[in-house]
Amino acid sequence: MKLAWLTDIHLDFFERSQKDEFYNGLKSRNLDGLLISGDIGTSNGIDILLEEIANELLAPIYFVLGNHDFYFGSMADVREKVKQVCRSFRNIHYLTDSGIIRLTNETTLIGHDSWADGRFGDYITSDVMLNDYFLIKDLADLSKAERFRIMNSLGDEAAKQLEINLPLALEGADTVIFVTHVPPFREACWYEGKISGDDFLPHFSCKAVGDVLHNVMKMHPSKKLIVLCGHTHSAGKAGILDNLIVHTGGAVYGAPKIQKIFDFD
Repeated sequence: MKLAWLTDIHLDFFERSQKDEFYNGLKSRNLDGLLISGDIGTSNGIDILLEEIANELLAPIYFVLGNHDFYFGSMADVREKVKQVCRSFRNIHYLTDSGIIRLTNETTLIGHDSWADGRFGDYITSDVMLNDYFLIKDLADLSKAERFRIMNSLGDEAAKQLEINLPLALEGADTVIFVTHVPPFREACWYEGKISGDDFLPHFSCKAVGDVLHNVMKMHPSKKLIVLCGHTHSAGKAGILDNLIVHTGGAVYGAPKIQKIFDFD
């Protein structure tokens, strides 16, 4: 099985002719499927983009949502809109809602949007203000303390689901692929070849998810976990444990690309 991984493709920045070129390039690779680790568009067009991708590529598409996908909407509304699209197309799968997917006899796939939970770095002194805090209804018009509580709860929500799904995904599989948007470790939060500083880390990493990944994989030393994430727009690879590797994808607005192609037996 040959799967291409994409992240932070931001197709809402594209004219139709540019998207056609992008889709044709993917089709020319004769892929068995796509993994997309978030930031496909924005809430006011995410359903149309997903339908377009499903119609154009036909092969299975496995995806999570990123922070940009919720812009101009609420998290609950966007997730429900996305689930409705997936009910209408057999080849597109929202991993936050899909549970465990068996790719091959030895490989399973899971995923979750996740969210920056504010726990790495120094949230209290950070003066970083993402567009998330103005353009996503769940995070807008909050005090810094209120926003921190919401960020914590979103990270905990992802971690709670992962605590259930990861051990199940490891049963009967040598390798698990975990697709998410937000880097789950400080060491995976790359920016221009370096690890993000304490002012940006709270907004670009999820400690709650990382803790679950670390704890579960430490108890399964004979198994392998590959984590695919994005969000920072800077590429890097982090070996957290001998059996836990995190790939963070690089991205440029208006120039989406394949991050990596995986071949699974």
